[in-house]
Amino acid sequence: EVQLQASGGGLVQPGGSLRLSCAASGLTFDDYAVGWFRQAPGKERETVSCISSHDGSANYVDSVKGRFTISSDKSKNTVYLQMDSLRPEDTAVYYCAADFLGGNDCYIYDYDYWGQGTLVTVSS
Repeated sequence: EVQLQASGGGLVQPGGSLRLSCAASGLTFDDYAVGWFRQAPGKERETVSCISSHDGSANYVDSVKGRFTISSDKSKNTVYLQMDSLRPEDTAVYYCAADFLGGNDCYIYDYDYWGQGTLVTVSS
């Protein structure tokens, strides 16, 4: 059974940092593009970032470029999202997902497996 476990969310003040983790069981991230997506209350789920299964290249939505960094640790079968300079508008439930042999186009509907989400709240 494939499971993705997202963790690391919490309450942080504007300007602060969090690191989200996505740990997988039942699949090896080597074969999958891994993406982070978020959904704020009353809004549609949107792409945040993804990392390609082919070459490890990453892509980001414009609103997080320069503030968020996606990375992977193959030895732990875990993908991270380092979030710095957080803003109130980053508040959302963050989900990780996996796309078999995917690239870095981060197309949400290509993703086959989803984690349960972790809540990030940016507020003073």
